[in-house]
Amino acid sequence: MSIDWTHFTPFSSLSGGIILGIASAVFILVNGRILGISGIMGGLLPPKGGDTFWRISFLLGFVVAPTIFQAVIPAQYITVPRIDATDWMVVIAGLLVGIGTRYASGCTSGHGVCGLSRLSPRSLVATASFMSAGFITVYVMRHVI
Repeated sequence: MSIDWTHFTPFSSLSGGIILGIASAVFILVNGRILGISGIMGGLLPPKGGDTFWRISFLLGFVVAPTIFQAVIPAQYITVPRIDATDWMVVIAGLLVGIGTRYASGCTSGHGVCGLSRLSPRSLVATASFMSAGFITVYVMRHVI
């Protein structure tokens, strides 16, 4: 086995994980809620009274933050991720993830970050399921198909 040192990014991955952990902790301390993207998005369908503004603001941050990052950081430090999939594969994968989060009553951020840190057995099972499905999918896509 060899490591692709060009795409191996332990420092940016670690810093991203630390930022996500801090954001999750602050979110639960300030709002008393779990930082789960599917739950935040699901709360907009149908919208609940008094909950809409913060949910939309949070989701808009996913669009605004990369735009600000791109404006502030020099272009030579920005790498574009490569996705080896067709547009249809990405759409199907997104739908499958959406269905999975519905069945699991949460997504990877809700279960994997917040649930595991609270020692939730349900989150442990959900996260093990997410990770196993990901490992199997990568193996099948790279070695079987």
